[in-house]
Amino acid sequence: MRNGVAGAATAMFSVGTLAGVSALVKDYPVYGGQAVRYLLAAVVLLAVTRALGLRFVRLTPREWLLLGGLALTGLAIFNVCVVESARASGPALVGTVLGAVPLALALAGGRPAPRLLAGATVVVAGATLAAGLGSGNLAGLLWALGAFVGEISFSLMALPLLPKLGAIRVSTYSTVLAAPILAAVGLAREGAGMLRVPTLAESLGFAYLAVVVTVGAFLLWYTSLPKLGPGRAGLFAGLIPVGAIVTGLVLGLAIPSAYDLLGAGLVIAGILVGLSARAPGLPGPGRKKSSPTAGEPRRERRVSSRSKG
Repeated sequence: MRNGVAGAATAMFSVGTLAGVSALVKDYPVYGGQAVRYLLAAVVLLAVTRALGLRFVRLTPREWLLLGGLALTGLAIFNVCVVESARASGPALVGTVLGAVPLALALAGGRPAPRLLAGATVVVAGATLAAGLGSGNLAGLLWALGAFVGEISFSLMALPLLPKLGAIRVSTYSTVLAAPILAAVGLAREGAGMLRVPTLAESLGFAYLAVVVTVGAFLLWYTSLPKLGPGRAGLFAGLIPVGAIVTGLVLGLAIPSAYDLLGAGLVIAGILVGLSARAPGLPGPGRKKSSPTAGEPRRERRVSSRSKG
């Protein structure tokens, strides 16, 4: 549980640093830059997979469908929607819509515990306050909703794959599939000008985005997700705007306002409330978990109880 908390928090905070570091690559063609980022990340992940001796795992058609959907919606379409929403109405709208991710993931796991639901609601309020409501338009809202669906898919489509493939393979396979999709989008939107030789600052920026925001965050998130479940893990998505605020302060790009600090405080408070909820399947205070009698297999006892009915 503690490892899951640390991993999920670090992953989402790292994703939040993307906003500040993206200033280093803001003059590079947008979609070409995304393709470069995922290509570099794919190379690093393939090297990690090879170094660890992880062999390719044969997938069923359903698993290929999940993996393809993860790469398409959770990685490629998510990035396209974030870029286009920011172009249409600025970054505040998409940041606000994505702030609802913790609540959506809390509900995705079924009937959430009241404390988990309350914590997710507080996280959403804090993330929305930190991101800033701002003003937008219909096009920006539609693109932001597409990004919201992509962010949910990034977790929910990976969950069935993680027990068989593990965090490293899921990260590697999805990134390898997403890189050519983003390259095709870049070619369609930016033509031959989608790529050029990056400057030193841009090279450093792409290296950070590929290694830290993509490779590191993916591995940490997919390692923590099965441990915490989507509801509890989703709470940490509220740390994305917090990471953006801290990065802006460290890089000297922006000084956080009182609303930023209040939003960050609400996010942290909501996470603590949500994590205090009892995990599904665990006994409540003062109650013992029922178990079959000694030497009696659990499955056999269920069968016998049915036969008595």
